[in-house]
Amino acid sequence: MYTSTLRLVCVSLLLCLSQSCYQCFVNVEDSLRLCWGHVLTEYNVRNVDACFEKLDRIFNNNETVIEAGRVGKGYDIQLKEILGAEILPLVEEFDQKLNNDTVYEQRLQTAADNFISAASKLPRVSGCIPPCGFQSAGAVYNCVTCQYDSCEFPLDCPVEEIKVMENSGIRMWCDVPFALPTDIEVIWRFAEEVETQQLDQFKEVTVGADRLYSIPSVTLQHQGTYQCEVYSGQLSLIRVYYYISDGVTEST
Repeated sequence: MYTSTLRLVCVSLLLCLSQSCYQCFVNVEDSLRLCWGHVLTEYNVRNVDACFEKLDRIFNNNETVIEAGRVGKGYDIQLKEILGAEILPLVEEFDQKLNNDTVYEQRLQTAADNFISAASKLPRVSGCIPPCGFQSAGAVYNCVTCQYDSCEFPLDCPVEEIKVMENSGIRMWCDVPFALPTDIEVIWRFAEEVETQQLDQFKEVTVGADRLYSIPSVTLQHQGTYQCEVYSGQLSLIRVYYYISDGVTEST
């Protein structure tokens, strides 16, 4: 019963630590095995709690470790491999064996330094391009949440106003500020007479892969807001808006 109680306490303490790259990639069982023989040199007693606190300080509260883990999409697998190569041999070496806290300090700090060095060489992302759209290529791995952070821009781009003379032709491109996948579907919609981004005011006009929408001869019935929404599969990537108003010149 004592062993079970100790195990529950240790797991609770580990889960309460700050989340970071270590806890993203090293499971609780291995952490318990790693810390089993942690001995406080000053008192010559085994203390697992102090080992977890050491892990928290060296890995989870280490901004350099967190920054090294900010890799591009898909490279979290390599992060796990790098950290595993440093931690798992220690797990096997320390499991069920007593070691002074000074040994733990030195070996864990070396593991953290090696992780930082190797992880920092993995590809970074090119960054997010404002002001709108779901940009998966700009996602960066976050060791605090163990997930990729999106660029967190709204899907809706600002409305671009186009003034055009009646009976003139106009061409609207569904331009986006970032690279799109190859399997896109483009839906053009129209909200007559109003300048709006309210989705329920739009009616579907065309569906396909064409990012160009042309009006050969603009009349009063063409005035309003045009929305171009780009999908990849079922995922909406961006919504671009053009507002055609009555004017004396055409904006290109």
